[in-house]
Amino acid sequence: MKTAYKHWAGVTQEIKDSGLWKTERVITTAQSPQIDTTAKQGLINMCANNYLGLSNNESVKEAAKAGIDQWGYGLSSVRFICGTQKVHTELEEKLSKFLGTEDTILYSSCYDANGGLFETILGSEDAIISDELNHASIIDGIRLCKAKRFRYKNNNMADLEQNLNEASDCRIKAIVTDGVFSMDGTIANLPAICDLAEKYDAIVIVDDSHGVGVIGDKLKGTHEHHNVMDKIDILTGTLGKALGGSSGGYTGGKKAIIDILRQRSRTYLFSNALSPIIASASLKVLEILDTPEELSSRLKENTAYFRNGISNLGYDIVAGSHPIVPIMTYDEITSQRIAEKLLEKNVYAIGFYYPVVPKGKARVRIQISAAHTKEQLDYVLHAFEEAKKEL
Repeated sequence: MKTAYKHWAGVTQEIKDSGLWKTERVITTAQSPQIDTTAKQGLINMCANNYLGLSNNESVKEAAKAGIDQWGYGLSSVRFICGTQKVHTELEEKLSKFLGTEDTILYSSCYDANGGLFETILGSEDAIISDELNHASIIDGIRLCKAKRFRYKNNNMADLEQNLNEASDCRIKAIVTDGVFSMDGTIANLPAICDLAEKYDAIVIVDDSHGVGVIGDKLKGTHEHHNVMDKIDILTGTLGKALGGSSGGYTGGKKAIIDILRQRSRTYLFSNALSPIIASASLKVLEILDTPEELSSRLKENTAYFRNGISNLGYDIVAGSHPIVPIMTYDEITSQRIAEKLLEKNVYAIGFYYPVVPKGKARVRIQISAAHTKEQLDYVLHAFEEAKKEL
């Protein structure tokens, strides 16, 4: 066996021996609050990003079917060659209106949106000041960029200001943060960030993948929740979570920024255009969100109900109001054992541990949906109660 293969085999064995090997279970049904897998049927799904329950929504599926009939399955091209259809430009316009941006550009994923952002608009004379808990796509996008890199402690405004001071001699200073931190469900302090950006002549970049379609009176996201919609310079996000749950991402902002991205962003220029099926379905999702009150109300009620119930059982959770509910175990093996116990009781949840979260911060991450019923949430809470006793 070649040395490289021996090395990789050793690494995989170490992961298995640690008890932290990740197994991908195969779902045999559509994504919904109740799913089947190849190994088990009738599972209550508590770990999907399906916050509004739109992943299997009938009207969204009908829009996708109509989209394939009108626009076809795929484009076989990038956008600037022959990969732009009217459905793409219409979706970009509707997203701009929904997000409150001057213009928006579509990507095949938010990972690509972040991957193609920083090196396009920033150079060696500039600085990026990034929250330490930002998503991997932001981290990887920053790695491609020649700008000076600074990192501030999570949501710590004093540390952010210190970093801004250290970057004072840079041409452009860009503060970048998740709107909602995906492992904790905590919300970035955008008002304070925007105040510091104004004080130090910096721009603000927000990845709001777990905010759009989840928080804000009109479900527009973190910038609406904090009433700073006019103060965010660049928004990146995904169509693959609350907004239908398929794939696709976007970057919104001032037209001058989006124009540069269309000309220079490598992940845009060298990736196939977003499938017209997804674009068509996403337009229907945005139409549904024209009147989001019922979905928003159900999501808030379900989230508060579950958070209160799990706390009453004595579990340690990260405080907040977001439907991401991290149930802290701190120990990696314990997170796995709780997840296994829950699966035995027909509750599908996943334990998270290093490197997805910092060492010593293991957890079972629960995600609430507007589509969950109170009966399902009660069943899950009872399963947690039993698991705690058994362990």
